[in-house]
Amino acid sequence: MSSAKRSAGLLLFRAVRDWAGEQDVEVLIGHMGGPFWTGREDAAWSLPKGEYEPGEEPAAAARREFEEELGLPVPDGDWVELGEARQRSGKTVVAWAVEGDLDPARVTPGVFTMEWPRGSGVQREFPEMDRFAWCTPDEAARLLIVGQRVFVERLRAYVREGRAPGGA
Repeated sequence: MSSAKRSAGLLLFRAVRDWAGEQDVEVLIGHMGGPFWTGREDAAWSLPKGEYEPGEEPAAAARREFEEELGLPVPDGDWVELGEARQRSGKTVVAWAVEGDLDPARVTPGVFTMEWPRGSGVQREFPEMDRFAWCTPDEAARLLIVGQRVFVERLRAYVREGRAPGGA
């Protein structure tokens, strides 16, 4: 049995027109919270996601993690399967996209607790994601961690060309 970690996530998007009037998207992503990510921008953002256990439905985990990390319900709408991608850490992420709109100022991020500074014995709370922003695909390609960029590419192809995103 594999001990590889698996996460499920949900990429919120809104359809827009680009400068040439072509169909495109903007995606909502979050900057990872905690001291490790402070001061980092490039490759320090993620779609809302989290690990799930064997036997748990990945889509249910994606919904749970979205709601935990944003403190808001998942917008109603059809979920678009974006397939899986393997991150550098070895973790496999499965993702969906749903069209919707929300104001990032309304987000109330979930928190986690860790010892900080390390070795101090002091437990501190940090937001799982400390800020959220709507981004163009080009902005997301710079900001997202490398292993998640493929989800934006797949979503963009789906919206622009009306074809099913590539997967696994």
